Amino acid sequence: MAKLRLDRLKPLVALAAFLFLWWILPAAVKSFTRLNLSEFHAPAWLITDKIDQLSNFWAARNHSKIELLEAGRDLARTNARYQILAQRYQNLEKEIERLESLLDLPPQQEYHHEIARVVRRDLNAWWQEIIIRKGRDYEIPIGAAVIFSGGIVGRVIEVNAYSSRVELISSPRFRMAASFDGDSRPVVYQGRIQSGFVAPRGEVSDVPQDLMTTSRKPLSLVSNQLGGTFPAGLKIGTVPWLAPGSTGIFQTGAVELDKRLHELKEVTVLIPLILPENVAHAN
Repeated sequence: MAKLRLDRLKPLVALAAFLFLWWILPAAVKSFTRLNLSEFHAPAWLITDKIDQLSNFWAARNHSKIELLEAGRDLARTNARYQILAQRYQNLEKEIERLESLLDLPPQQEYHHEIARVVRRDLNAWWQEIIIRKGRDYEIPIGAAVIFSGGIVGRVIEVNAYSSRVELISSPRFRMAASFDGDSRPVVYQGRIQSGFVAPRGEVSDVPQDLMTTSRKPLSLVSNQLGGTFPAGLKIGTVPWLAPGSTGIFQTGAVELDKRLHELKEVTVLIPLILPENVAHAN
């Protein structure tokens, strides 16, 4: 019996010894070990994603010619629509440049758009992260904004050789300045602890008392010029209700994020053409 008890205690003793050694290790050694583990895991994640792409390709080969013709027709219509939108965008860009020259305003920050596939998701109550399939090989900097068609996805917090880690806007550690659509006054957005059974949510604070919202006509929360690397006007989510805050001076409320946030397959990384000093040093 005593020998059996000792055999059962051996794994616990080994685990305790490992935790003690990890606790006394210098921070530099821990950072080096974590970086090497990320670089080791990244190729396996990339290979898995490419295998999924290959399987999807062969699955698409099984579609009939009629289905492919219908898909091509829909794609042609979509391309025509986007060509019209692109022309309108160019005209708006020229008008902005003209107004900037007349008013002697500094030019807005320009970005290079880098599309990347999502290869892994790490979603739990305490942090919300995804891994994308591009890193230093595409000159992605730490702190870069990540977006999709529904608005803000998050920001890059770690860059490896062939992959990058993105902290989602739903993560409790994510915090940024924002404002309501049509109102330039700044408020504070922060992610919140998530539950796997509900849609992703955040919270907004420091909201002026004169703003009102309802579930039928919720206010739209967007990024503003104080949002760091995020351009102004990007959608964060909607606010269906507001309540008095703890101080009684401002209001707080829940922010409903896009339901597609945890199902993304591709995202866009905004890489500044002229990197700010803090981003350049971080990279």
